[in-house]
This record gives sequence, structure tokens and C-alpha cells, in this order.
Amino acid sequence: MSFSREISRALRATFLLWVLTAVLYPLAMLAIGQTLIPYQANGSLLKNAQGTVVGSALIGQPFTSERYFNSRPSTTNYSTANPQQDEALVLKTGVSGASNLAPSNPALLERIQGKPDPDSQKAIAGAIPQLKAAGIPPTADLVYASGSSLDPHITPEAAQGQITRVAKARGLSASQLEELIQSNIDGRFLGIFGEPGVNVLKLNLGLDRYSTEQTK
Repeated sequence: MSFSREISRALRATFLLWVLTAVLYPLAMLAIGQTLIPYQANGSLLKNAQGTVVGSALIGQPFTSERYFNSRPSTTNYSTANPQQDEALVLKTGVSGASNLAPSNPALLERIQGKPDPDSQKAIAGAIPQLKAAGIPPTADLVYASGSSLDPHITPEAAQGQITRVAKARGLSASQLEELIQSNIDGRFLGIFGEPGVNVLKLNLGLDRYSTEQTK
């Protein structure tokens, strides 16, 4: 068999594989995604009452207002840092990931327990003292960041521990908020994998809608 014929066959095979893997397969996956699971295929985007996209159900957001349920801590501030004003360098090595600090690391202990120093400007307010001051029972997910620092969920217990604070800020009853939390609990995947969790963004969007309905 001639060398030119071998080259021709190799080029045809390469072109055929390119069409199959780089054109037909991606188009098939796109069509299947947009037809069968368009919500998931487009990023699981969530909208507020005005129809504006405010985030994804897959990625957490920081909430600090007394009127909202707080998310769990994030070592990357949920990737919301401004690249031009990233003093904490949270975006220096990417927008997702854990701190990798050992349990005995002083930096981790200071972030969790705080560093009281009344004679210095270097006092640090720890996560546990802040939660206790707000009347919120400290739970592991409200103290420690997730492995990705983008986890959108907290445990039902962590959400229930914030009911008193949010109810006071919103003028709602504890039973109303408890009902809202129960309606926003995501169960175990296939009923056996993982643990139940509350998507904080979904919960807070539901809280806004609930408050609006109550004022009508």
C-alpha cells in the first residue's frame, strides 16, 4: 500500500473522529440538555420576585443582614472579591477551595474562637463569639467553611438556630419561619446519599416572597 494512500486514510479517520467528538457529540449533549433538563443545563439559575436572576442554586452567596438567614463561612467569600481590590488575596489561586489550615493552626483558631485584645487594635472577632452574640447556637457548618467554599447549603439545625433573629427582624412568627425552612429542605440524593440540607439562597428568596405576601 502506498504512503500517500496511508496518509489519506489517516486524514479521513482524523476528520471523521473530529466531526463525531467535536461537533456531533457536543451538539447532541446540548440538545438533550436543553430538551430534558433545561434548568440544570443552564446553570440552575434562581430568580427573585421581579424575574431577575440573582444566582445559582449550586453556588452559595454571603448573607450578613439580620433579615436573612446566614450562609456558612467561605474562605473565598463565595468568590465575590473584586480582582482589582483583592486585599485578602482570595482570588490569587482561584475562586474555589478550602483554606487547608490544620485544626491546630493559630489562624484557624483565631477565625473560629477570636482573639480578644482590649489593649490592641488587632483584636479579632471569632465566628463562635459572633454567633453567640447574635443568639445563634454555633453549629459546625456555621463555623467551618466547606471544602469548596461555595457550598450553598446549611443543615436544617443551622437554619432553625437563626429563626429567633430573623423573626425579630422581619416581624414574623417562629412557626412561620419553621414552616418555610421545612419547605426548603433538600433531602438525601436518591433517598440514601448525603444529608438533608437547606439551600440558603432558595430559603432567603422564599423569605422575601413570604414577607411580601404578608404585607399585601
